[in-house]
Amino acid sequence: MYENAYKMSELSAFLKSKRKQFGLTQEEFAEKAGVALTVIRKMEQGKENMSYSKVNHVLSMFGYVLGPVKMSDEARRRLLQP
Repeated sequence: MYENAYKMSELSAFLKSKRKQFGLTQEEFAEKAGVALTVIRKMEQGKENMSYSKVNHVLSMFGYVLGPVKMSDEARRRLLQP
């Protein structure tokens, strides 16, 4: 599994968990976050082609933003292999 896909699945699980913790449907969450329902659905499905600004906009509802996360040495080696 690629490192990015793994991180997106973590983000997906985090958002879904927070949404449920606050008792929101996807539709309610989208409305409160000020984004389209499709944005929430894509995020919860772990789509990798999401706009950083949209992701940060949604995360800000819970007091979070995207930031650098250190890759494992093995993942970095895989990326650097010819």
